[in-house]
Amino acid sequence: MSRFVVLFMKDVLGGNGREAEVCQSTIEIDAASEGDARELAKKKFCETQSLCDWSLHADRIRIRPADFPS
Repeated sequence: MSRFVVLFMKDVLGGNGREAEVCQSTIEIDAASEGDARELAKKKFCETQSLCDWSLHADRIRIRPADFPS
C-alpha cells in the first residue's frame, strides 16, 4: 500500500474581486492506487463535512504521493 495526500480545492472570489484557489481539506490516505485513494478520500471528506457529494464544497481534487523523510 502507498500513502497519498489528497487535497480538496475550491475557487473563491476574494474581497479584492480576484479569484483565488483555497484548500478546503487535506486528507492522508493509505491505498493501493491513486484511483483508490481518490475514492476513499471522497468518502472520508463527505463523512467529515456531513455531505452527500464532495463537489458541494470543492471544485477539484489533487492527489500526490506522501513524502516520507529518509
